[in-house]
Amino acid sequence: MNEGKRQMITEMRNENSEGLHLFSTMEIIELMNREDKTVAYAVEKALPQIKAAIDAAVTRLENGGRLYYIGAGTSGRLGVLDASECPPTFGVPAELVNGIIAGGEMAVRIPVENAEDNSEEGRMIVKELLVKEDVLVGIASSGRTPYVLGALEQANTIGCQTIGLACNLQTELSKTADIMIEIPVGPEIITGSTRLKAGTAQKMVLNMISTAVMIKLGKVYGNLMVNVQATNDKLRMRSVSIIQDITGAEEALAKKMNEEAKGNTRAAILMILYKLSYEQACSELRKHDDHFPRAMKALEHRRV
Repeated sequence: MNEGKRQMITEMRNENSEGLHLFSTMEIIELMNREDKTVAYAVEKALPQIKAAIDAAVTRLENGGRLYYIGAGTSGRLGVLDASECPPTFGVPAELVNGIIAGGEMAVRIPVENAEDNSEEGRMIVKELLVKEDVLVGIASSGRTPYVLGALEQANTIGCQTIGLACNLQTELSKTADIMIEIPVGPEIITGSTRLKAGTAQKMVLNMISTAVMIKLGKVYGNLMVNVQATNDKLRMRSVSIIQDITGAEEALAKKMNEEAKGNTRAAILMILYKLSYEQACSELRKHDDHFPRAMKALEHRRV
């Protein structure tokens, strides 16, 4: 085994799963459960780097930048998944958080395995989509995916904030990213199948990045998703419940004001608490760059 191979933790064999094909169903899932328990501890060790990535992203987004994830295979799909959840959960424009996967949209459903080897394609997509104010998170379990490396190298030349996320140590990605998050979760129970522990680790980190960034941008109040987009019955009910929780209003009034606010939960809350019109509520939100807690604090201070 050469030196490079030894350093690829994600490609090593897991001694706990030797003879895996002979395991009973219960033995398989018990082993998977034991291995998965180690993932959160591996993520915990990288919290300082995750914090640095979040703080850097918040600064960029507060100044007009956008957040991009880029990856191939499972890593790319996880980035697309996290990005696609941001508009309905946090009420942000679809273009604020974006997922790019090697091979294009088709690769989300149908593997385009050779796409990850094309570093030039990674460079080209960055040239096409990103500007210097943006943040690019390169996701690669191996830490050496050419498509991702090419993308981050190009982003560096533009002046973007670059962040790397890998499940190996001291990789090429570590040398390329401004901020590097390394989550060495150890060998998978099926050798090299990084959709398992590595994928779980990546999902956990992406959850942290997007959630914390949105909280810092004022898209959450307390622990309530005040920016929720009420696009179906469940979310409309949630919106009314949020309005009631924050204002103490009866359900009938919460529903009425939510309708008057055209489903804008934040505006409805301000309308009830501060006796504003819909237009006035929207103006207050714009005045504070759609940062709801800041708008609430300013209006409360004004009322006092």
